[in-house]
Amino acid sequence: MKPDGAALGYVDGGWWPWSADLAAELPPLVSALGAWLGPVARVSYHLDTWGLVARKVSIGGRVVRVEGFRSTDPHTIMVIGSDSRRVSLLVVPPDLPGGVARAVLRSAAGGDSTASVADILASNGVLPGAGSADSELEVTVPVVVPGPRVTEATAGEAVAEERWEAEGGRARPA
Repeated sequence: MKPDGAALGYVDGGWWPWSADLAAELPPLVSALGAWLGPVARVSYHLDTWGLVARKVSIGGRVVRVEGFRSTDPHTIMVIGSDSRRVSLLVVPPDLPGGVARAVLRSAAGGDSTASVADILASNGVLPGAGSADSELEVTVPVVVPGPRVTEATAGEAVAEERWEAEGGRARPA
C-alpha cells in the first residue's frame, strides 16, 4: 500500500495473489485490507482475468459482494469498505517470477508513483496480456552473457534459479 500522504495515482498499492482462483484469494486479501478499509463490503474485478465468481462470498463471517466487469483494467481489483472507502490495487500476475513481482509491487506502492497500470507493468518488463485467463505469461528479462553482449530471454528460460532464490528456496506452486 502507498504510505499516507502519497501522491494520488491510478492505484493505491499492489497485490500478488498465489493463484488465479479469486474465490480462494479473497479471504486473505480482505483480511489484510481491514486496517485500511475496515469491514469489506464489495470487490470488483475484471471478468476475463479471473473468470466467474459467486456474486456473494462469505469471508470472516461477513457477506462480501463480488462483481465482475469487462470495463475495468485487467490488472486491477477494487476493494470497497462498508463505509464506501475504496482501494484500487494493481494485481501482479500470480505466475510472475519473485524478483519481477516484487519490483512491480514496489512500483505500485511507491509514494510518488502516479504511473498508469500499463506503465508500471511495462517498466518492470511485464508485457501486455500477461496473467489474463487466456494468455501465457510473457516477461522479458535481460540476461547478461559473458562478454559485452546482452540478450533477452523469456522468464521461463532465464529465471528459474532467480525464482528459487527470490522465494527463499521455496518456489511457488505452478
